[in-house]
Amino acid sequence: MYVERLMQIPDVSCFLLGPRGTGKTMMLKKRFPDALYLDLLDPQYYQRFLAHPGHLKELVDKLPNHHTIIIDEIQKIPALLEVVHILIEEKREMVFILTGSSARKLKKSGANLLAGRALEIKMGPFTVNELRKNGTNIALDTMLQNGLIPVVIDSKYPEKTLATYVDLYLREEILQEGLTRNIDGFARFLEAISFSHGTQLNISNVARECSVPRKSVEGYVEILKDLLIADMLPPFTKRAKRALSTRSKFYFYDTGLFRQLRPKGPLDTPAEIDGAALEGLIYQHLYAWRSQSPRKEYNLYFWRTKSGLEVDFVLYGENIFTAIEVKNGNKIRPSDLRPLKEFLKDYPQASAFLVYRGKESFVRDGITIISASSFLEESIVLPTR
Repeated sequence: MYVERLMQIPDVSCFLLGPRGTGKTMMLKKRFPDALYLDLLDPQYYQRFLAHPGHLKELVDKLPNHHTIIIDEIQKIPALLEVVHILIEEKREMVFILTGSSARKLKKSGANLLAGRALEIKMGPFTVNELRKNGTNIALDTMLQNGLIPVVIDSKYPEKTLATYVDLYLREEILQEGLTRNIDGFARFLEAISFSHGTQLNISNVARECSVPRKSVEGYVEILKDLLIADMLPPFTKRAKRALSTRSKFYFYDTGLFRQLRPKGPLDTPAEIDGAALEGLIYQHLYAWRSQSPRKEYNLYFWRTKSGLEVDFVLYGENIFTAIEVKNGNKIRPSDLRPLKEFLKDYPQASAFLVYRGKESFVRDGITIISASSFLEESIVLPTR
């Protein structure tokens, strides 16, 4: 199944980064059928360029002007970046699209050589509006259980595919790339940090839960970020009028991945896990929508006071200032609105939304209350101008 992604690929050289299974290669082949495509997972290309990176220049020199060159999994041979840098300078009519599933090697290899010459775009799971445009409708409960990773959506057995997906990262990305020697400790860490999904990250607590040194846990978190399967959400502190918390929140890039990693037992209530899954689903859409239109540029934060009041997401940009609270219930209580009301006291310029599991949409006390399904389908919090 091919689903056309709504993200925009610029007509200049760029890095297209994203975890495995998100469909980077398929999308590029569909959009650029005449491009020179070099897959570094292919042994013939890998061995050739590993031994002689300069062969890339020989290939490109034979191409006409205004050609597009796609190099898949560029992190496999970081030395190619030096050659690409030279070619971008020499052949300004050509466009290089460099894909990768790990930012770690790119950082270590001096990818800053391309700074200012190649944009960076990140690609994640499907969004609901991408699936709907393809005629695919997935129930909210199914999304919360299995997530929206393309390789999982396209599978007849999504739960088994998710399990295989986690194993793939453990074996191929972690072990083969030599990112850690303590694979057992890393596996315990993945389980422990799954409890932090959608919450402020406390490194010491995670280290204690998985019996791994704090320093190692800090390194493991960086590995997840470099592999693009997790990210940190910073706090919103602009012109703060009260004491605010300063620790960032942690999210896996897909709610299905979170569900696969999160252990379940007699002490775990379904509502607790579902709530974290719903918040994660909203997060991954807010993150993805930024790349679907140049008019939707904003930074993403959360807001939390020292006293414990929290607004899950704050969108802040030139044309947008929006606070969003996510509730897993299907009814709205007065206490559910309190964090947003307090935020609006400090920032009356902002608009406010509460996303919940109910079906009706309405406005109460200046706050737009909207069902999660409608929110994901319509993207109404975003500017249209």
